[in-house]
Amino acid sequence: MSAHPHAPPSPASSRASAEPRIHPSAVVDPAARLADDVRVGPLCVVGGGVEIGPGCELVGSCTLLGPMRLGARNVVWPYAVLGAAPQDRSHRGEPTRLEVGEGNVFREHVTVHRGTAKDRAATRLGSFGMYLVGAHVAHDVVVGDHVVLANATLVGGHACVGDHVVTGGGAALAPFVHVGESAFVAGGACVERDVPPFVVAAGDRSRVRALNSVGLARRAAPAPSLVALERAFRLLFRGDAARAAGLEIARRELADDPWVQRLIAFLDASAARARDRGAKPR
Repeated sequence: MSAHPHAPPSPASSRASAEPRIHPSAVVDPAARLADDVRVGPLCVVGGGVEIGPGCELVGSCTLLGPMRLGARNVVWPYAVLGAAPQDRSHRGEPTRLEVGEGNVFREHVTVHRGTAKDRAATRLGSFGMYLVGAHVAHDVVVGDHVVLANATLVGGHACVGDHVVTGGGAALAPFVHVGESAFVAGGACVERDVPPFVVAAGDRSRVRALNSVGLARRAAPAPSLVALERAFRLLFRGDAARAAGLEIARRELADDPWVQRLIAFLDASAARARDRGAKPR
């Protein structure tokens, strides 16, 4: 006879519903820590030192290696590998980390490596990102929130990718490059120098081509800020010879706008990094 429809669940059924749902063919290290509702599909491998937050799903045939922490509600598709050792000759097996925020999607064949002891000792990804087929994020990279890395995008070691950045397929970011918030890096672009926020970078080697009006519209940038950014763009991206003069005008006439403030702050920091490397600023 079936149980009464309003009867409380038995202790055994309560335990079963609270346990992670792990396919019998998956291999989960006893030292891994999984939230109660994590789903682990067929042929997945979860190593020791891996922590998986609530609501995550490993669809199947993916690999997570520690030390790493996967925040809540991430989805990892087949053949993605998260948390593998860095591809760096200095790495000697130190317990560096991968730290991932919440709500990201990692599609097929995505690879993300842990940090190195010589830099941040961690690779850090933000939240609500989409990492499309074949994207690679190298060691010690920092990625912000709401980022989309399109198919086969390559992010070199120690790079920084700001919030709301979008790339086209096959974009390649050199090590140590910084890409500012709401920038768009076009498909196939080879990025060797910093990309300021709010712009479109394209080409081999990439150059700033335009204001990223599509990305700014998606973020609902205020109309006065759009006007200020358009004027700042005309002042700042007419060639290196005009940059210093353009910056002075932008500081004097446009720096009250918070979006222009962030653009100027990025350019100042980029120039300081270039001086530290002994390279010519953009």
